[in-house]
Amino acid sequence: MIPKGDGSMRPLGIPTIRDRVVQMAVKLVIEPIFEANFCDNSYGFRPRKSAHDAADDIAHALHKGHTQVIDADLSKYFDTISHSKLMATVAERISDGAILRLIRMWLKAPVVEEDENGTKRLRGGKNNRKGTPQGGVISPLLANLYLHLLDRIWERRQLDKRLGAHLVRYADDLVVLCKRGTEQPMAIIQHIVERLELTLNKSKTRVVNASQERFDFLGFEFSIVKSWRTANPYPHVQPSRKSLKTIKSRLTSMTRRGLTRLPLEDVVGNVNTTLRGWTGYFHYRNCSKALSQVKEHAEQRVRTHLRKRHKIKDRDSGYLCFTNRSLYTKYGLYKVPTTAGWTNVHAVR
Repeated sequence: MIPKGDGSMRPLGIPTIRDRVVQMAVKLVIEPIFEANFCDNSYGFRPRKSAHDAADDIAHALHKGHTQVIDADLSKYFDTISHSKLMATVAERISDGAILRLIRMWLKAPVVEEDENGTKRLRGGKNNRKGTPQGGVISPLLANLYLHLLDRIWERRQLDKRLGAHLVRYADDLVVLCKRGTEQPMAIIQHIVERLELTLNKSKTRVVNASQERFDFLGFEFSIVKSWRTANPYPHVQPSRKSLKTIKSRLTSMTRRGLTRLPLEDVVGNVNTTLRGWTGYFHYRNCSKALSQVKEHAEQRVRTHLRKRHKIKDRDSGYLCFTNRSLYTKYGLYKVPTTAGWTNVHAVR
């Protein structure tokens, strides 16, 4: 069980080495078959598709006036996928009985859990009829395939044109950007989700006017703002406040006083690994302000760690002993870029 952002726990099913090898082999064979039919509005866990592509699609729709946004959230998606409906979808393109049997066995595989007393118990098993365990090599493909039914209905009924509602989906995360109201698209989403035996999380699903409010998707914050240069509205995409809070909290934890007993190279190395990973994803579009905040926080935390390590209590003395330049040249701190991830921050693909 791993913690979620809202404090609840999420089950993670890690297959054995043998199953991981076989799952990858099956995935390599069947993925191209399904990939040929997946819709363009689906971006999650697909070859040559990324979260940045999904963000670009959203920004493009906002630029065209689709500013009424349905920010939908599926409740416990991976745990509620119907095995019978999923296998029927797989069987539309895969007729090999051995492959279908393997997939069915993976869906039925129990998960070993331990309670607070250390007692082991099995979750799921042969009688389990719902859910695909997160953590398996093939699970993202199967989860993506299940919601392909939603994409297919949206595309075949041309709801994008008929309702002025553009669907963007990344695995189980989805938004609908509307131009002519959200009532009818919301009703259709609700109907399809119920037919798939899934549930919309009413507390997290909301309707947003992007011209007046912000909404988060894939760690980014989207809104329509006016350019300070031209006063023209444009889609503004930056790291979300939650993402900033998370990275700052991690940096604070990685430089806490209790780690002064560890080699300095290890502490700075861990900080650099975290900064590189975070920057690699969020160095994109209108990110300058957020990157500057992360850079300043990293400098402050490493400087504070050095003060504790060298028993320097005065903060001003710490600034003199450990200047920004020395943090990078002497101690090897990774320098977070503070320029936007593109040349023209108001451009739209």
